Formats: sequence, C-alpha cells, structure tokens
Amino acid sequence: MQWGVLAIGIFFLILAYIVVQGTRAAMAWRKAADAGDVKVIRDIVEDAITTWRSMKRPKEEALEVWRGVQSMQLVDVGPDFVRVSCEAEGQYRLVDGRWTEMTNPLQEGVAITARVADMLLYELPHFKAANFQIDVYTSFRDADGTSRRRCILSTEASRDAARSVDWEDWTAADIVDAFGGRYELGERGQPQPIEVQEPPQPVTEEAAAATAPS
Repeated sequence: MQWGVLAIGIFFLILAYIVVQGTRAAMAWRKAADAGDVKVIRDIVEDAITTWRSMKRPKEEALEVWRGVQSMQLVDVGPDFVRVSCEAEGQYRLVDGRWTEMTNPLQEGVAITARVADMLLYELPHFKAANFQIDVYTSFRDADGTSRRRCILSTEASRDAARSVDWEDWTAADIVDAFGGRYELGERGQPQPIEVQEPPQPVTEEAAAATAPS
C-alpha cells in the first residue's frame, strides 16, 4: 500500500514538472516573439503549419478548402508580420457526359484565404502578427505547353482590420473584400495572373563576402 502511494506521488511530481517546464518554454517563446526575434517567430509559424498540415479535416470544412489550407507554405516573416502562400485548383464534375467546371481557382482561393486568415490570426500560438499576407497560386499553361504556378489572389491585411470582420455571418468573399484582396479577371470572368513582390532570397556566404567592405 505504501509503495503504491509513493509511486502515485512520484508520478504526479513528474507530471507537475513536465507541465511547469512546458509552461516556461511557452512563456519564453512568447517573450522572444514579442521582442521581435525573427528566428523564433519563424520556428513558431513553421511548427504551426506542420501541425495544420497533419490535422484531420474538420467535418464542416469543404475538402477543397482544407486541401488548400494544407498546401500552405511559409514565405517570409518579420517582427510583426507573416506571409504565406497556398495553392488552389478548380473543381470539375462529370455532368451529362461532359466535364463541367463547378468552381474556378479564384473562387476556391477566396475560401482558402478566409480560412487561412482566421488561422493565422487566432490559431497561431505564442505570436500575434500585426500584419499578414496570403498569396494564392494556381497552374497556368504557356503556349508551348509548359505549366507554371502564378499568383491569382494576394491579400494583405492587418489585425486591426480583422476586428471589423464578422467571422460568423460574412461569406468568404465578404471577408477577402474587407481585407482588400487583389485579383484580376479576364474577359470570360476567369482569374488572371497578378504580380506580387517576390520573397527575399537568402544571402549566400559567397555573396556576403563579395559585398563586404575590404
């Protein structure tokens, strides 16, 4: 009996130690992120994206939207912002023996953007980005048959702007419009490629050495 009580006591001590250590680590991450430590912020966002990518699709989430969420990749971070990219493709169904487009990539991209914005704002642990950018890409085929990824929707928004969004009642299109989502449509209403600022390229050691003052 005494050994059993002792074992239970040791178990709870170990459990308490794990909880305390986990709390300390979370506080350290949060403090470093608040101080603008870009490396820590990058680790936080990358860990969150990895977790979201492995999550099971919520029942209320459309398959194509969740597929776009799980395509999310980190593009850039800063002391107060996060930039990510996602992929969207149109959905087709066989209707009366013919393949018919049910949703185009932009329609899907709008839904994906609204969901990703919600996750970046309210589900990202230890770091509250003041600004974020979500770029949605899809495939375009050149005249020579080469397929290339091009951006069709770019949304730059802020946490301040998010405070005026009705996340419960607004549609995805309403949310993206409120954030100033940028896109272009062709003559037939199809999404067109748009220009976005390319992410900064990492500086190699050779390049750094070449530009360093002698």
